[in-house]
Amino acid sequence: MSEESRVEIHVRPDGSYKVYGPVRVVDVDGAPYDLGRHTKADEHGERIKLCRCGASKTMPFCDSSHTAVGFRSQPRVGDEPAD
Repeated sequence: MSEESRVEIHVRPDGSYKVYGPVRVVDVDGAPYDLGRHTKADEHGERIKLCRCGASKTMPFCDSSHTAVGFRSQPRVGDEPAD
């Protein structure tokens, strides 16, 4: 797999997942979302942001509601999974 075709997900402190690379997001019925208005570029490349807090009004995409609801989560590699 080439570097350009690799998908990378950045877990942001107290925020969304930033997803970089060629990805398709489908709903519960298998219909693909139009990513056009959700795709933006930053220093790492083209990306979409997926909600982690559950409060977004544009689910499954992030609308920054995590700030208003006080969402807190800063998982690190090596954190033990919850039972």
